[in-house]
Amino acid sequence: MKPTDFSRYITCFLSEYLPAQKNVSRNTIKSYRDTFKLLLLFCEEDGLPAEKVTMQKLSADLMGRFLLWLETERKNSISTRNLRLTAIHSFFRYAQSESPQNLYHYQQVLAIPVKKKRQSIVEHLSPDGIKTLLAQPDKSTTKGRRDLALMSLMYDSGARVQEIIDLTVKDFTAGSNPVLVLTGKGNKVRRVPIMKNTSTILEKYISENKLDLLHKTEYPLFSNNQHNKLTKEGVAYIIGKYANAAHEVSNKVPAKVKCHMLRHSKAVHLLQAGVNLIYIRDFLGHSDVKTTEIYARADTELKRKALENAYPELVDSNLPDWNENSDLMEWLSEL
Repeated sequence: MKPTDFSRYITCFLSEYLPAQKNVSRNTIKSYRDTFKLLLLFCEEDGLPAEKVTMQKLSADLMGRFLLWLETERKNSISTRNLRLTAIHSFFRYAQSESPQNLYHYQQVLAIPVKKKRQSIVEHLSPDGIKTLLAQPDKSTTKGRRDLALMSLMYDSGARVQEIIDLTVKDFTAGSNPVLVLTGKGNKVRRVPIMKNTSTILEKYISENKLDLLHKTEYPLFSNNQHNKLTKEGVAYIIGKYANAAHEVSNKVPAKVKCHMLRHSKAVHLLQAGVNLIYIRDFLGHSDVKTTEIYARADTELKRKALENAYPELVDSNLPDWNENSDLMEWLSEL
């Protein structure tokens, strides 16, 4: 069977264009690959076999039905739907440069807009909530000490889950000014300072597991029982387990704590400590400070303090009690 133009374009897009020309991360490539696996699955269900998918058949109408299918049949969130659309847009931008004669067809797909979503609340823990959560691992066991090092580092570095998973031993530098090297989205590398307490916990964990040997510098910093690096699901399980235990002893920790809540908590706590948004942006690895502004909008305590500082003592707290005003009481009684 003769290969289709879609099969040729998608192969070059995933194996050459994204890694070689755009230099995107492996995680981005995997995400884009998964999008097109789902698209082909949808086409199969829609009566179009994968081997017969062509660029011409991938119309704006078909893409619209695919996006609707993601929401209704796959129960994907609007964020996930928009993420899939981003991958499709990227592919069609590539395709229009490869075959400009089909520009109008491709631009119809590129014109599909992202879907607006309701601004979600930034879920985070209070400092006391974080302390309670970190107090749960059993420090008398090897696994408990690993889990404490993992959660402490996740909070202290404000790292994304994938960034923590991808850490190798060499990415941590101990000493008087401990530093962690994180590789974020788009292979962007940033160095973040680590507090002394977290550094001490991590140094003991590394020493206990003999990860300080020279030949182990490329080993995963955190691994499972099979000595493979942890997965997102594995990290979620660890945090969920201790969140349940913490919730039983304190209502400051919700029964369900998502991995990203540790990152959110660090950002909010930095903001409450008076750290400038620009520094928090760089600390978290955001490309735009607008992304970081969600924490300023989320922190109601900070807003309250700002209002108190801006409008001090405008209303006299020693005003007389209106209940003692007999004329007013009589007037109200006659209403």
